[in-house]
Amino acid sequence: MSCANCAQGIKNHFNKKGYDEIEINFPTNQAYILENQKWNLSKIINELNKIGYKASVSKETNYKLEKTFLISLIFTIPLFLHMFVNNDSFLHNPFVQISLCLPVFIIGLNHFGKSAWNSLKIGNTNMDVLIVIGTSAAFTYSISGIYLHWNTEQLYDYLFFETTATIITLVLLGNLLEKRSVNKTTSAIKELNSIQKVFANKELINSEIEKIEFKNIKVDDILIVNNGDKIPTDGIIIDGYGTIDESMLTGESNPIYKSKSNNVIGGTILIDGSIKIKANKVGDQTLLSQIIDLVNLAQSNKPKIQRLGDKISSIFVPSVIIISIITFLVNHLIYDIDLTNSLLRSIAVLVISCPCAMGLATPTAVMVGLGKAAKNGILIKGGDTIEKYAKIKQVAFDKTGTLTTGEFKINNIQCEKKVLNDVKNIIYTLELKSSHPIAKSIIRELKNKAKIIKFDSIKEIKGKGIEGYIGSDKYFFGTNPINNKLKINHNKGLFLLKNNDVIASVDITDDLKSTAKKTIKNLDFLGIKSIIVSGDNIDNCKHIAEKLDIKEVYSQLLPDEKLKEIKRLNKSKKTAMVGDGINDAPALAQSHVGLSLSDSTQVAIQSADIIILNPKDLNKIYEALRISQLTLKTIKQNLFWAFSYNIIAIPIAAVGLLNPMWAALFMAFSDIVVVGNSLLLKNKK
Repeated sequence: MSCANCAQGIKNHFNKKGYDEIEINFPTNQAYILENQKWNLSKIINELNKIGYKASVSKETNYKLEKTFLISLIFTIPLFLHMFVNNDSFLHNPFVQISLCLPVFIIGLNHFGKSAWNSLKIGNTNMDVLIVIGTSAAFTYSISGIYLHWNTEQLYDYLFFETTATIITLVLLGNLLEKRSVNKTTSAIKELNSIQKVFANKELINSEIEKIEFKNIKVDDILIVNNGDKIPTDGIIIDGYGTIDESMLTGESNPIYKSKSNNVIGGTILIDGSIKIKANKVGDQTLLSQIIDLVNLAQSNKPKIQRLGDKISSIFVPSVIIISIITFLVNHLIYDIDLTNSLLRSIAVLVISCPCAMGLATPTAVMVGLGKAAKNGILIKGGDTIEKYAKIKQVAFDKTGTLTTGEFKINNIQCEKKVLNDVKNIIYTLELKSSHPIAKSIIRELKNKAKIIKFDSIKEIKGKGIEGYIGSDKYFFGTNPINNKLKINHNKGLFLLKNNDVIASVDITDDLKSTAKKTIKNLDFLGIKSIIVSGDNIDNCKHIAEKLDIKEVYSQLLPDEKLKEIKRLNKSKKTAMVGDGINDAPALAQSHVGLSLSDSTQVAIQSADIIILNPKDLNKIYEALRISQLTLKTIKQNLFWAFSYNIIAIPIAAVGLLNPMWAALFMAFSDIVVVGNSLLLKNKK
């Protein structure tokens, strides 16, 4: 594809054919497809071939553009220099000029002509149509000048072979620079891909070591990782210990100490120590592979702001052709400008206009933003999410496991002394069936102090607790007693009931995450209001709110009540929700933007738009917001430049203040400005 209009044209073609499940990404030259009964991979590739494009499932490096530009440059330089040498130089000979121009013109027709024809076939004219019309007009005009004015003094006034060749060469140069610049916008993803290009030391049955590539690692392979090595795949440590740098994936700057039974992530680096791991995830199942797939897929989700650029781009080329014709007619017929200058002004209009800048304005910025976020341990699920998150005005936080560590400690179990052991056994057995963060902490606390007892049935009641039956006796353990008529005052609100009678209460404590205060302070600095929306009791929520200086608190909310609260908050201001539990999933899906932590329940992660890979670093919520805001700002700057450039450049060319060669130069570099501005995002803090 030669410009963003190509991508839009391909998409429109498939839409007309009744196939909607396709997204075309011009900067990455990739298509994202959903196969079905009517459209499989081979049929889609055949359809692309029919309309003049070549597609394959593997990505190959193509140096064709570089070679094409160099050949054009060799022929163009002497042709261009003829304007600066004496009139008696052989370079002024018309046939020498034709000989130098013809190879470049053929290259131009081959390179731009194919693309122009393909775009016309699918009814979506691209920038190359303008280039072909402009250069063909200059070439044809020069040929006709030789035919009509041979052996006359006016002959050299009709020769514009250097214009034809220079336009083609400069546009090829622009395409080449654009290609290299665009490649830089995807460097973050390439860096992630390069992390996977690693060899692993596999331990064989006879204790020998075999070096194997990442792609050949299988589940349950035993791998040796030594000091300074890159961990080849996701796994669990079965022997040894060491400190691991996970910053490239999670953004966590401090190395993490890990030993036997701890999980490790492929692509991270063992800074110190020696470990033996058993591979439990390989290939596409590893965290790194999923991150790469997620970021690649996210690039195909267009922000709303891009639709304006796409809409204008689709009508831009036909509009420019009409303006070019009008320019010629007005200059020649109304203002009595001679035929040559009228034609040159018309060609300049065709050449200086640049729909490509509009097409690149959004996707290049989105790619840099998504890549920057991924390198900082933030997964943003779509380009549209960047735009939405940049516009939020308040953030609603779940408390337990989000603002707090979620690692509870039992301070006290209040019950009759003679039933203490029975109480521990009942609580331990019930909590084994729960996925709530509190349950996990209680299980850890009671693991060596209680035993499993037999229940006839156990079921979790979301937002309340868990109940089980032993014979006709019903036991319930949770924050809110099922019997609403039961009046209990207790700070911590964890109770064990037998047949609706309280037989024990449990005091637990939960500490703030170390980055919670900094996060709330940073959000406040940006004018973002923080709110607590929790299922925990009012005393616990107020205690945390006071520590964080959060003024608005909603407590003791069941999942459906939490959902209603987020709906209400969203109506007043665009609200982001941060949560980690099953009970948060509906609210995460309902919020303007949902954020989840990597150690959250699977349903919470699936419901969220943004995932923070380092669950301990809440400040990533703020960093994600800043990246989104800076990306949206860059998109607006790019679109402003693209629109302004065309609005100013076309009239300047139409009144004759730019010749076609200068017009080609400006056009060639207009999209470089857009891509360059997107690249500045990489270095913004």
